[in-house]
Amino acid sequence: MIDFELAPEDKAKVEEAHNIAQTLFRPISRYYDEHEHEEPQELIDTMWNLRSKGFLTGMGVAGALMVEELCWGDAGLYLASPGPGLGGAAVFAAGTQEQWGRFLARFNEGKPTWGAMAMTEPGAGSDTSAIQATAARDGDYWVLNGEKIFVTMGHRALDLSEGIIVVWATVDKSAGRAGMKSFVVEAGTPGMKVEKLEKKLGIKASDTVTVTFENCRIPFNNILGKAEVKTKTEGFKGAMATFDITRPLVAAQALGVTRAALDMLKDELDKQGIKIRYDVPRSKQTAIERDFMEMEANWRAAHLLVLRAMWQLQGGTPNALEASMAKAKAGRVATLITQRAVELMGPLGYSRKLLFEKFMRDAKINDIFEGTGQINTLVVARRVLDYTRDQLK
Repeated sequence: MIDFELAPEDKAKVEEAHNIAQTLFRPISRYYDEHEHEEPQELIDTMWNLRSKGFLTGMGVAGALMVEELCWGDAGLYLASPGPGLGGAAVFAAGTQEQWGRFLARFNEGKPTWGAMAMTEPGAGSDTSAIQATAARDGDYWVLNGEKIFVTMGHRALDLSEGIIVVWATVDKSAGRAGMKSFVVEAGTPGMKVEKLEKKLGIKASDTVTVTFENCRIPFNNILGKAEVKTKTEGFKGAMATFDITRPLVAAQALGVTRAALDMLKDELDKQGIKIRYDVPRSKQTAIERDFMEMEANWRAAHLLVLRAMWQLQGGTPNALEASMAKAKAGRVATLITQRAVELMGPLGYSRKLLFEKFMRDAKINDIFEGTGQINTLVVARRVLDYTRDQLK
């Protein structure tokens, strides 16, 4: 039986996350939106201290709910908070227990540290199997060459901390997807360089960079999974296993931004004397009431999909279909609801006096990264119809 009930200690963590979002994130949300790439040092120190004490850590349903709460405060500031991030998720999904200890221990001690993951390239976006970055074995080392773009938190992971970046590269181009492997590269490794810091539409408090690798040598045992190229899709499955963890979490980010917009919209409507009457027949409701209830219903549907995917993950049940469903639904819902909130508020929604326009900008990325809405819809269709990649493109 599906059960989303939280243990008392997990409920306390979710409540703590909301308190942090309300008292720490939200008050500085606009400032760091308008001061892109400025370091929110007080937030970083606070979040690292909480993480070191065991707060705000967790996987499964509780983890998703904590992410949602923090992104209700500010999605960009959540991403800027120190922690293993997408890189840590990749290590957890494809690494060994020895690698968990070697690469993830740094995220619980010492100074603030970040993790990043590098998959997208100038010629390989949604089609991750088309990556051109290479990894060639040289004795007890791997030599990486290539360029990665749109790397979330790459600057903080590599230039501002002793973090890690998980890089996807091919060890055998002729093998296609089977030759695709992931490698952990630690900050300070010669041959790796952050080349460009992007300016973005939303989530401005986080950093997004281009990273190049030129004869970058890393230890042989920094590969996640097996080095051998065996089956047709074995290497690609490692990437998909990572997405099974990260896609529901990105969906939870979308839910947080969306709920922030809904909560603020309801408050502003209430100030103007417009009540959402849930006990009135639809035929007697105003257009605004009907719109709001439809927005709320879509948010709840996405919310349940996210909880289902994370519940399966924490129970060890395969969740690839549900992870993509949650990501596709939440990304679309976030985009449409935040846009509609701006429209309903009119000039106030479009102005910078309130946060509606920021919510709309922050929401859009959730329909793009960790697999676009179109790609995730395609993944869902293939799994529901039992079609192969070649049968349905």
